Order: sequence, then C-alpha cells, then structure tokens
Amino acid sequence: MSSENELGFSMADSEYSAKDIMVLSGPQGVRKRPAMYIGSTGSPGFIHLLYEVLDNAIDEAIAGYAKNVVVRLTREEGIDVAEVSDDGRGIPIDVIPKVGKPALEVLFTSLHSGAKFENKAYKVSGGLHGVGLTVVNSLSEYVEVKVKKDGKLYMQRFSRGTVVSQLEVMGSVGANETGTIVKFKPDKEIFSAKSFDTTELIERLRDLAYLNPGISIKYIDEREETPKTAEYHSKNGLVDFLAHLRGSKSELTKPIYITKESGAMKLEIIMQYINTYNEELLSFVNKIKTAEGGTHVTGFHSALTRAIANYNQKGNGKKRGISLEGEDTREGLVAIVSILMQNPEFEGQTKEKLGNTNIKAFVENTFYAELSRYLEENPGEAGKILEKVYTAAEARESARKARELARKKGLFEGAVLPGKLADCTESDPEKCEIFIVEGESAAGSSKQARDRFYQAILPLRGKILNIEKATEEKIFGNATLHTMVTAFGTGIRESFSAEAVRYKKIILLTDADVDGSHIRTLLLTFFYRFMRPLIDKGYIYIGQPPLYKIAKGREVKYAYSDSELNEIMKGYDGKATVQRYKGLGEMNPEQLWETTMDPKRRVLKRITVGDAELANTMFTILMGLDVEQRRHFLEEHASEVKFLDI
Repeated sequence: MSSENELGFSMADSEYSAKDIMVLSGPQGVRKRPAMYIGSTGSPGFIHLLYEVLDNAIDEAIAGYAKNVVVRLTREEGIDVAEVSDDGRGIPIDVIPKVGKPALEVLFTSLHSGAKFENKAYKVSGGLHGVGLTVVNSLSEYVEVKVKKDGKLYMQRFSRGTVVSQLEVMGSVGANETGTIVKFKPDKEIFSAKSFDTTELIERLRDLAYLNPGISIKYIDEREETPKTAEYHSKNGLVDFLAHLRGSKSELTKPIYITKESGAMKLEIIMQYINTYNEELLSFVNKIKTAEGGTHVTGFHSALTRAIANYNQKGNGKKRGISLEGEDTREGLVAIVSILMQNPEFEGQTKEKLGNTNIKAFVENTFYAELSRYLEENPGEAGKILEKVYTAAEARESARKARELARKKGLFEGAVLPGKLADCTESDPEKCEIFIVEGESAAGSSKQARDRFYQAILPLRGKILNIEKATEEKIFGNATLHTMVTAFGTGIRESFSAEAVRYKKIILLTDADVDGSHIRTLLLTFFYRFMRPLIDKGYIYIGQPPLYKIAKGREVKYAYSDSELNEIMKGYDGKATVQRYKGLGEMNPEQLWETTMDPKRRVLKRITVGDAELANTMFTILMGLDVEQRRHFLEEHASEVKFLDI
C-alpha cells in the first residue's frame, strides 16, 4: 500500500526489514552493476573486457614465459568478437582441492580468485584483484577457453557468468606446446557499444610491444571482407618508444635513460627535451597505462624540478632574476615513466591511477639522484636544459602579466556577456546549449531557426587563432577567444572552472568544406589545450549538417554522406534533383532547424579523448610549428582522404 509523506513524495511501504535486502553474489552482482568493474557499458567498458584478457597474456610475457601474443577480431550478429592467444604456460586445469573444481573454471566464475595475490606464480602483474576473467565471463554472451598443456588441448565454455560445458580434452598438441586462447563475445544485453575502438586498441598493442622488448604482438582484424594484419615488435624498448613519441620533432637534448631496481621494484625512465611548448608524458605500472598518472608521476615531477633547481642554484646557470617553477621544467619534455612493483593499489578496477604512497618516495629519491648525477657529468646537455627551462619561465611570467591585464579589463570574467551572443532564456546549464557558428550568414539563419528558450548562438568571424603556434600573450589578447570564454562563463587558466559552464552542450557548427574543417580543428585545439575538462565531461559536440538535399516533386530528403545519398538515389532510380550544400548559409531557417538543430532529428557527434597521447600527438602534428613533420604526415596519409573540397 502506498502513501504520501509530508513533502509530497509517494512511499510504497514504510516498513523496512530483512525481506528488502537483496544479496547478489559473483556474476549476478557484476551484471547488476557492471560499471563498478569496467567503468561504463559504452565503448570504454566494451574494450575494457578485451584489455582484461590481454593483460593476463602480457603478465605471462612479464614473467618470462610468453613470447608471442595474438589478438584477433571477428564479428558475429552485428557485434564484435575478440580472441586473445599466448604461448605462455597455459591456465592451470588441475582441480583446486578446497573447491573441488578445475582452476580454469574457478578463475572464470569466482570473483577474487587468481594466482597474483601472493606473488609466487607472478612476481609482478597487471591483474591483481582476481576479478578480471570472471567479469569478462559475467558480461559476455559466451566465453570459450582453450588451454594447451601436457600434450593435450583442453576446452571449456561459459556464458553470462555460468558454466556451459565442463572441462574436456579436445585433441593433442606438441609435447612442449603450451598456451591459452580466450575467445569471447560481449553481451548485447549489457553493452550499448557494438564494436572495439580500433585506433585505441592498436595504440595499446604498440605500447605493449615497446614496454616488452623481445615479444611479438600480432593483430588480426577479420571484421571486414579484406582482413587487416599488423605485427608489433621492439628490440630497444623505451628507446624505441621515445623515438616514436618524438617523431620528427626537433631535438634539443639527447635522450636520458635511467633504470634502477630495488627489491621487487624496478623503475625505468626515459626523457628528452624537444622544440615544443607542451609536455608529453606517458606512465605505466606493470605495463598498464595509467592515464591519470598517480604517485609514480608525482614523484617523477618532484624529482625533475628539484634536480634542475638544485643544479641551477649551484651557479651552473646564468642569473636571470626569475624563479623557476615545476611547469617550467616540463615545457618541451617528452618522457615515459614505467614501474614494475608488487601489489599496486589502483584507483578503481580500470587501473587509470596509481595510489601507493611508498612509490612516490621511491621514484622521487631514485630519479633525483640519477638525474642530478647526469647533470653534473654532462654540463653541455645540462646547459641546454637550463636554457629551455629559463625560456619557459620568462614566457610564463609574460603570460601571467597578460592574464592580469586581461582580468583587470574584465575580458574573461564578469557578468557582461558579449554583444555577439544571442543567448537563450533558460538559465539551467543542464538544459542549455550553445552553437558556435561560422560566418554571419549562417549565424543569421541559425538565430531564426533556433528555439530561443534553450538554444544560444555565438557567431565567429573567420578563423580563430592557432594556439599551437601562439604565445600566451597573443592568446590572451585574442578577441574571438575572449568572446567564447566569456560566453561559456568558465574563466581560463587559474580561474577556470568547468562547474561554472553556462551550457552543457557546446556545439561546433561549421560548413562541410575544407575551411569549415580547419575552423573546427582550431576550435578543438583550443578546447583540448585550455578547456580539457569540458571534453572529459562530454560537453563538446560537433553538429553535422547535411551534405545534400534531394528533391523529387514535393518530396525532400537530406543525406549526410555520399553513401546515404547513393541509397536515396537508388530509391528514386536516380531521377531526382540533388543540391550539394557547401555552407550553412545556403539553408533557410526551416531547413537548418529540421536538419541540424532539432534535437529529434539532428546528428551530433560527442567529442571524447579515449587516448590523450594520440590526441596530443595529432594536435601537435597538424597544428604545431614543425612544418616538415606535418608535410610528412600528409604525404603518408593522403590516400586515406575520403572528401576533398576543390
């Protein structure tokens, strides 16, 4: 029986007793709350299943037992299927006395089971909670596991956390042949995503090859008619990795490579200064990328700043009348920090940030001592580093003065919104959206087309400043950027606050031509460098206007791609009038609303950064100072262009 409390809320039953308590054990709990284990049920969680299986294969390589890993992707009934194989020792198939079941079955059906708790079978490993394989099973339509061991091929099948078939011998293998093959199909009842992010996966496989020199990682993609294959192998490990990150960018110093072991911990660091303004740092714990850093990165940064500052204070550098700060020592730095350790404490099952407090002291003390010695023994290289650091410090001080001037003039803060902004009447950011529109004609049409209650329009004139090539003084003096920042209400740099944003949908709406793409890239570069939290929170979108208007008699349809146009024309037997839109201004307000602005019919693409390293590299190549690197990239990828406006 329901009732209503004094606040007006409906109450089903005022009694709260033991019968209301639900106990979900093992796979049931994982299926009920999958995000607790894999982060989300979208694309990141979908590929996380593959990483759980892959990490187990890599752990065999770290332990010295596997030399070859193969990742194969296929597709069944519209959803991707993954298979990971290695030539390691093979998952144990003997019975665990305490539970009376084969070890393989326990690993795939029982949470917190595994061989990585006591550091006996694995000195160090990426898997540590003993939930990875059980989670994969719990969230998969099926899992098929094959083990090569003792001259036999064993197999067992699972589905949605349960056993489908018992462990059985399927045939024979060579007497010395060992390894594990895990094939799984993510459950469409759980995931909204249907395919693995190929770009992210390839980056992960490449990273693992660099981090595990001597092993071979093969990638086979059989999802399309023409299979794609690639093989990743590195002879020199982090030295090769650094060369890959640096690309063709101009070098300022020689690479500095430091490695140190202490007990069960091993630290590897390689770093180099190049002619850029940004820091590129990748960090790993037990060969797993820690995208959000952690205590090992904090220790590295602290040691870097302290070693350079101490070397400078000894009178090795010129007196410039300016104090050095941590950010100065990181400008133009490319670095990789990799640590092997027992019992790492990650923040969450997705392992994106390290939390062990003792690691900060180990990394900081070790790296400080080694870098200090390097600077003393290599005064020529040390002098180049100090010159780079002082240049960064002077630029920082100039930018600070520019920001102070900007704040005094009220250019970035305050209640006065820019005059160009056609704001909406709603004030709740959750309901508000703003279109950044290219050109006055498009702005005019969009202002007439919009729903004034929740849609705001901010027109831009021409191309905005390329912040990859500009100093902060120029950035803070740019009127277009002032207008955007003021409209968003977030402030910038020290005063930036994503919580203060006035619109939780910021939609970039540019023409479907080369100029429009360039403007969009310039805007995304600015958001990535100065307002990254807005991307991380999912507030930045790209509006996709139609490319074609197809008319036959009174019937009008729109196509957003060439393939869509071809499908529509097939229905008309090719007898229809086709108009190619080159600009938003060519559409009247009604057309703009129904194709691009109406939430019920429009196509929006949310901007995400699945791999910050890849995004950072692409922005640097396409928008940075190195013309030769950009030319090389364009020549290499010219054949991949699908649309060129001429």
